[in-house]
Amino acid sequence: MESFEILDVITMQKSLGERYLEFFKGDNLSLGLYSLRTGDEDTQQPHTEDEVYYVVSGHAKLKVGDNDRSVKPGSIVFVSAGVEHRFHEITETLMVMVVFAPPRDSQT
Repeated sequence: MESFEILDVITMQKSLGERYLEFFKGDNLSLGLYSLRTGDEDTQQPHTEDEVYYVVSGHAKLKVGDNDRSVKPGSIVFVSAGVEHRFHEITETLMVMVVFAPPRDSQT
């Protein structure tokens, strides 16, 4: 069994100064924490794996393909592999737990 406390993950990410921190990688999925501050540009490119975003804190909009929606704490969004997506209009620091299946960068 693996278990994590989100506050510990946030502290680790902040201490490393990384926008994205992968904190678990298994055979079939990986988990990460992605953070963007107000005014940051989300420069991510489409991924080769499916992913799920769970918004831990913050407010922004997320464009996935032709769809655009607001996200806030508790929002959950599925993004299929290969689909263009980007957070924008970040009005409060965004912290998003990301689940990749299969693990991130395993399909390149």
